[in-house]
Amino acid sequence: MSLITLLSACGNGDSLENITGPTMGSTYSIKYVRQAGLPAAAGVQVEVETILAEVDRQLSTYRSDSDIDRFNQLPANRCQAMPPSVLELVRVGEQLSEQSDGSYDLTVEPLLNLWGFGPQARDEKVPSAVALAEVRQRVGHGHLRIEGNQLCKDAAVEVDFNSIAAGYAVDLIAARLEALGIHNYLAEATGELKAAGSKLDGSPWRIALEEPRDDRQVAERIVTIDGYGLSTSGDYRNYFEQGGQRYSHTFDARTGAPVAHALASVTVIHPSAMMADGLSTLLLILGPERGWDYAQKHDIAAFFVMRADTGFVTRTSQAFERLGAGKAE
Repeated sequence: MSLITLLSACGNGDSLENITGPTMGSTYSIKYVRQAGLPAAAGVQVEVETILAEVDRQLSTYRSDSDIDRFNQLPANRCQAMPPSVLELVRVGEQLSEQSDGSYDLTVEPLLNLWGFGPQARDEKVPSAVALAEVRQRVGHGHLRIEGNQLCKDAAVEVDFNSIAAGYAVDLIAARLEALGIHNYLAEATGELKAAGSKLDGSPWRIALEEPRDDRQVAERIVTIDGYGLSTSGDYRNYFEQGGQRYSHTFDARTGAPVAHALASVTVIHPSAMMADGLSTLLLILGPERGWDYAQKHDIAAFFVMRADTGFVTRTSQAFERLGAGKAE
């Protein structure tokens, strides 16, 4: 879940078009500067919603006819032909899983369902040790393999692309806008975004990063974006409490349980919105120490917000500072 607030301003000259609609259980928003010869908003909306519909048909775990849900319904030791885009995302997930020593994993859907966060969830509660041990046998990227155009499984794993699907969709939308000759835009889907060029008045796109609170919206930092994707992952809106303990929807696949550390949110800026999406989740899973070390080692532009006794404390990676994104405005 992203913690992003979009800021825009009006200007003179060419028009600023704004397109919105529902997608992936949330919404999308496209803002672009329309200059002479560029398509009208109605035509752009058709293009955008065609992309979103295709992503949903391929990757949604909330519809039984999607490519990935049909794969998830297969028993162990079965294969299914998949579109190249699905195989591409599986490879990205494998890369992130290996780089995080298995903490990040696309096959955590059975865990999400067990704890009450997934599409087949019933109650939000801490599962028994027996139930958790059984489900963990069906989790792990190592159970997946790609054979030609087929995705195969050697255990009854279920793939969940929610940590990269929205960012992937944003990248597709951004590429389509560029192909249409639109070079000044801000494209957002379910909070994941990418911006390029400038606003109507020539100023850069400014994005407010919210404090990780579930009671009200407070801007923690304002950044400017041009040619980059941006994603924020946090633990503060989708969680439950039991026995005085807070359990979030972010899981460490190695333990089979929600993460339990002081890191409340992570924002990542990356040329690819898909990678920003996946990396923000990965860093949130790893936590304030392992996540920080990972960001520094891999030169990731990341903004960390940790809970402390006095409120929130923040930390920015060197790559974040180099982008000029680490300065408050």
